[in-house]
Formats: sequence, structure tokens, C-alpha cells
Amino acid sequence: MDLINALSNLAHGNVVIEIGMILIFATILAFIVRLFKQPLTPAYILAGLIMGPLGLGLIKDPESIKALSEFGIAFLLFAVGLEINIKKLKDIGLVASLGGLIQVVIMYFLGFAISLRLGFSNFEAIILGIVLAFSSTMIVIKLLSDSEQLDTLHGRIVLGILLVQDLLIIIVLSLLATAENFSPILVLFALSKGAILFIVAYLASKFVFPKLFAFAARSKELLFLTSLTILFIFAIFAHYLSFSVAIGAFVSGVALANLPYHFDIIGKVNPLKSFFATLFFVSLGMQLTTISSEFMIRILWLVLAIVIVKPILIYLTVSLFGYEKRTAFFSGLSLGQVSEFALILIVMPFVVGAISQEVFSTIILLTIITMILTSYLLEFQYSIYLFFSPALTFIEKILPVKKRMILEYHPRGKKIDVLLIGKHRMGSIFYSTLKKLRKKVMVLDNNPDVIKELLNDKIACAYGNMANREVLDKIKVKPLKTVISTVPNTRDNLFLVRYMKNKNQKINMIVTANHVHQAKRLYAAGADYVILPHIISGEKVASMLKKSTRNKKYFKNTKSKNMKHLDLN
Repeated sequence: MDLINALSNLAHGNVVIEIGMILIFATILAFIVRLFKQPLTPAYILAGLIMGPLGLGLIKDPESIKALSEFGIAFLLFAVGLEINIKKLKDIGLVASLGGLIQVVIMYFLGFAISLRLGFSNFEAIILGIVLAFSSTMIVIKLLSDSEQLDTLHGRIVLGILLVQDLLIIIVLSLLATAENFSPILVLFALSKGAILFIVAYLASKFVFPKLFAFAARSKELLFLTSLTILFIFAIFAHYLSFSVAIGAFVSGVALANLPYHFDIIGKVNPLKSFFATLFFVSLGMQLTTISSEFMIRILWLVLAIVIVKPILIYLTVSLFGYEKRTAFFSGLSLGQVSEFALILIVMPFVVGAISQEVFSTIILLTIITMILTSYLLEFQYSIYLFFSPALTFIEKILPVKKRMILEYHPRGKKIDVLLIGKHRMGSIFYSTLKKLRKKVMVLDNNPDVIKELLNDKIACAYGNMANREVLDKIKVKPLKTVISTVPNTRDNLFLVRYMKNKNQKINMIVTANHVHQAKRLYAAGADYVILPHIISGEKVASMLKKSTRNKKYFKNTKSKNMKHLDLN
């Protein structure tokens, strides 16, 4: 106890010490949960609970906690905005805009009705309805990015819906800011300010940022500083317009997302994103205070509405727009949580003074629980999908909707020699070589753009994930001689090797790994060869160095071939 008091006194009022203690606790718990192969997000939130008022009470200053949380949200939403490439969302514009709007409206009224039924006041039910209607852009994009699903079809639908939700929540926050002195003129004025923010961002991204960043990109340091400057300019501008700085940060990220340098910016920002993600989730756990048992029962019903009713609503909405069951199911599963904007909503002056401390804590707890559950649901999404697949097949048959173009092509009477999984980057080199060798290749990829190109060229292909048994069951395995996976996901590759070897022992399994210990596991599972890119590239460069000593023009000729392959000429 003396040690805890000493640490608490040491941290009190010193932001540097507080951040240091947060990172130490979060890192220790992150190591523990990784030993059990669990997602990291719950560890960060648990660290906050342990350090906050409900736990050891190491950090007692609520204002300091809120400041960390707001700053963390701002920086995270900037990184989130950078991930949203609007050009990639054009194919799913209808389901994102109209579908997203339908989902928000229906979920709001359901949330409002459920809250009233649970005994909340009218105003509290309105706030809870808003909280239940929106999903977390930050946590969803983080999880989809970590699992490399942002470019999948369901990933793009989810991104589109989240973008529409973010636009709607900005409008809602604008309206609530005028709710105390409500009048049509003030509402129009608030909406006008929101429009100004987006118009300025659009004009800057079209006319100012391309030239500015073309110069800044000459220096890595200047590119990084310019990106942060844009973040804070928009954050300050949003604050001037009476919006949250987090909204300005998100808009600035979206404005930079379509620049040709956005990959470089993301690379520079990612370490800071990880740092502030930790601070945000820890500070989220710290803000929780004691809640009565009566409220815990209410929270349980609200959690069920968020993680069950909302995903079902999104699944049905996406299905009614003509998307197949797997895409619709993953879209719904990804959006079953509370938005980080809920934390901005409940600290607005007009709101925080009109709700009880228990309702405030209820919303905090809803955010924590649903974000943690989302981490686990997306971790095991394929297993969950397979469990519900028979029911989804039945629902798909009874829905009166014509399905969109099927993203697969199986040429009749054509036996496939090689299944290539992942045609991007390294896979494109393999594909070119296999075609020169006159091999009959089928491509499996979870990027819809890649599959559409192959469909246009009448090349055997299928959209899907290699760890999805339902996708693999459609492929005739016995005639296959070789399977090549360019995806360095150990868990998925282990599943693939075991599945294929179980169907055909003679098949040659070539898979990819990033580390030696992963390669050992894959060899033990039955892989015939494991590609380790860093080792192969080292061997290739060593071979090139030997050839260059005998041929002085070797590097020049190799450079020309490489630039031709990369379309850089």
C-alpha cells in the first residue's frame, strides 16, 4: 500500500510520469495477453481500470485523464482519416450512403425505444439512441488494418458506412451544440459551419496539398512535420467553428488520404498512432467509475443491442443491396460497437450537465465492453461465420434480392495446375512466370480490384480468404499440382497446408512467412517450401553482385527490366 501511495504521489501533476506509468502498465499487460494469444486492445483498457479510480488509484486527476483521451482520439482519428481512400469506395457508394443512413436511423429509434423501456429519461434515451446508432471508425480500421482486410470487399463497405456515419455524427454534434437555444437559424448556422469545414478540406486537398506535399516529400522530416501541421491547423479550425478538435483531425486525415504520398505519411505516422492508441485505450479504462447493480442489468441489455441487433441490421441492409452472405456477415460483425464520438458527445456542456454520473459511466462502459468484444469477434470471425453459415444460406435464399456480380470465374473443362493465392506484388511476378511456363493458373485474392481485372481478362479466379473453408471447397483440389501462397499470415497458411494436404497428399505446398520460427511451424505442418522474402532477397542480391563483376552493364540492364515491371518508364 505504501508503494502504491508513493507512486500515486509521484505521478500526481506530472504528465510525463503519468504517461510513463501508463506505458509501463500497458506493456506488462500486453506481454501477458500475448502469451495467451489474445488481442492487445483489452490489455490496454484493463491497464486503465487497474490504474484508475476503480483500481489502484495511481492516477487520480480526471482532467489530466480527459486531456490524454481527447489528444489520443484526435491523433488516432487523423490516422484513421489517412486510411480512407475515397476513390476506392466509389463501387460501394450506394450501400455506404443509403445503406449507412438507413442503418443509423433504424438503430437510433431502436436504441431510443430500448432505453425508454429500461427506465432512462427522455433526454438520456435520446443520447443513448445516438450512442447505439454509430460505430467506431478508429477501432474498426485499426483491427481491419492489423488483419490486412481494408482492401477486401467487406472492408470497403465497412469503410464507406463508417465514413457516412462520421459525416452524420458531425451533423448530430452540430445540432446538439445548438440544442440549449434551439432555433432553425442556429441549426442552419451549425450545419453551415460543418459544410465550411469539409469544403475547405476538399479545396485544400485539390488545389493546395498536392503542390505543398510535392515539395515536402523531398525530405522525410519535412513530410512528417507538414503532415502534423495540417493536422493541428484543421484541429484549431474545427475548434474555432465550435467542433471537437478530434473532428478536425479526422477531416485533415481524409483530406490527405488521396495524395500520392499518403502511404509515406501513414508510414511516418504509424508509430505515433500506436503510441496514442495505447494512451487512448488506457485513459478509456481510467474514466470508469462505480456503477450500481441495477445499471449493470441495463448495460447488459444495451450491450446485446449493440453486438447482436446492430450487426444483424447491417447484415440485412448489406444483403438487401445485393451482396453475398459472407460479405454482408463480415460487414455486420465489424460494426458491432460504440463509436469513439460517444466520448465526445457526453462531455459536451449541454449533455454532461443533463445526464447522471451513472449514465455517463454507462456510456463509458458500453464503449469499453463493445470495443473489447469487437476485438475478439474479428479475431475469430471465420469460425463464427462457419457456425452461422447454414442459417445465412437459408436467409440468402428467401431474401427477394438479385445478387450482384459474382466475383469468381471457373472456365469450363479447364483443369487448373496451380492455385496462386495473392496476386499483388510478389504474386504478380509468380503469375507472369507461371504463364510463361504455360501453366494453367487460378488466382485466389481478397482484393476485389484484382479479381475484377482477372474477370475482364477471362482468367480463372475467385474472391475470398484462403482460411475460409467455404471458399476452398469450391476449388477442385485433386487436379492441382501446386499451391502458392504469397500471404505471410502463419495461422492462415497453417490452415491452408493442412486443408490441402488432407485433400491431396501429393500437392506441392509453397507458402510465405516473415520469420524463421514461423517457417519451422509451416514445415512441421507439411509445407514443401516456405518463402522467406528477406533471405531470398539477400541471396538474390548476392548473386547479382557476382554477375556484376563479370558484366559491367548487368545492373543497368536489370534496372531497365525492373522499371518496366513496375511501370516506371
